[in-house]
Amino acid sequence: MTAEFTDKTILVVDDDPDIVTAITAALSSTGATIDSTGDGNSAVALAEKKSYDLVILDIMLPQKSGFLVLEKLRQNRPRAEGPRIIMITGNAGRRHRQYAEALGVDQYLAKPFRMERLLEVTEELLAK
Repeated sequence: MTAEFTDKTILVVDDDPDIVTAITAALSSTGATIDSTGDGNSAVALAEKKSYDLVILDIMLPQKSGFLVLEKLRQNRPRAEGPRIIMITGNAGRRHRQYAEALGVDQYLAKPFRMERLLEVTEELLAK
């Protein structure tokens, strides 16, 4: 990743601490401020307190699914106003992808994904 995003904020939401650690480590070179949480309720609470430029969001989360978090994030804000949202999932089913797209996701990545791909998508979305 070549771009620097020192003025950007990113929220990583996944209940697998190894995935959170890997994504956070990969994004650390961007200069962005990175927060993380492992459940849907905390993700919504954080997003209500702080304006994020990008949310990397797992579908399968405790307490509130990624779909419900996505719905809440898009509820009162037009997609153009952000945050940009990358949904990540271990379920490669087409129905989940279509539902996420209907709710306003910007990108959808199936696990396992190459970290380089996540960084490319992050750069594209944050540069907009």
